[in-house]
Amino acid sequence: MNATIKRIAINVGFGYSPGLNTVISGAVLAANELGWEVVGIRDGFEGLLFRDRYPDRGLVLLTPELVETLDPSSNILGTAVRNDPFHVRIINAESLVEEVDRSDHLLKTLQAEGIDAVISVVGTQGLSILYKLHRKGLNTICIPRSVENDIATTALSFGFNSTLSFVTELLDRAKQAAQSARQVGVVEVLGEHSGWLALQAGIAVCADAVLIPEIPYDLQKVATKLQDKFRTGRSHGLVIVAEGALSVDKEAVVASANPLKASLSPLATDYQGSHVIQRSGHAAQTVALQLQRLINQETYPLVLGDWVKGGAPTAVDRQLGLSYGAGAVRALHAGQTGVMVNFQPPNLSFVPLMEAINKIRIVPADSEFVQIARSLGICLGG
Repeated sequence: MNATIKRIAINVGFGYSPGLNTVISGAVLAANELGWEVVGIRDGFEGLLFRDRYPDRGLVLLTPELVETLDPSSNILGTAVRNDPFHVRIINAESLVEEVDRSDHLLKTLQAEGIDAVISVVGTQGLSILYKLHRKGLNTICIPRSVENDIATTALSFGFNSTLSFVTELLDRAKQAAQSARQVGVVEVLGEHSGWLALQAGIAVCADAVLIPEIPYDLQKVATKLQDKFRTGRSHGLVIVAEGALSVDKEAVVASANPLKASLSPLATDYQGSHVIQRSGHAAQTVALQLQRLINQETYPLVLGDWVKGGAPTAVDRQLGLSYGAGAVRALHAGQTGVMVNFQPPNLSFVPLMEAINKIRIVPADSEFVQIARSLGICLGG
């Protein structure tokens, strides 16, 4: 057991997901049982990198009395604004923007504040940052958070279940609207590299087709599926597209009415248009237009986007958040550091950060969910 820890900190990395206060509460309540003090770092590590911006110098004392009054839907600490302690943008003496490494400054500030360890609720990018800080001496435990469930080594990232439930509710409404209007709805959901959200939500609403990044799609197969349905007198449909889904036809790109030169970035050669910088909506627009040409039926694209990350957490995420927070404290108490809390139902365990970074949890070709979707007659486009 680790008898040297007296004071720990908790912070939240870039991005939002429902119910972050439950993770904070779990850590605070578990630490209180051990007699540890807990402080929260504002806005990721911003509170310690730019202390003069905060009236409380970037730290807030977290007590059981405080956390029991917190709204489970909110986040008392705020999230990081993309500042990596190893690449912090500042204005230099020449009034120019430059990036500097302030990781040593951060570690010295943590030491000066008497903080013995940091629990961080982060996504894939944050895991890599915390791994580098751990190699420089930081005692750290990471909690996986991803609304796309794309963090390697864990079966269920915090925030995914709440987002899945909300997306499913919205897809039900889109399906009803498509049925009423006798149209084909093409709905884009989050999932740049991983199709878990699109696939599981698509199964939940019995969509006609689900297109995910792991399976390059042939729209002719989707068109055939819909046309077979139309012959039975059902002249509506629902197609779900993960934002990272790609066609087997590399030339299948929709030109934007407002073209933006792709050479804004030397690597931006895959397509032109208003989606070169902001990709949201590109997948839905592409599939809807091309599908409409194939089936000669009106389609309409919809984009759910990042706002599905809001709202109240589900009971599953509330329990998971409390468990992840308490589990992180348990790991520190057991003397572990440089690990991520890993949920493999029904157990919580801990894996080295090295095993979780630079990887994406993708949908395997033989996934049970893929097999279920095919059994239900859902077209996956491949």
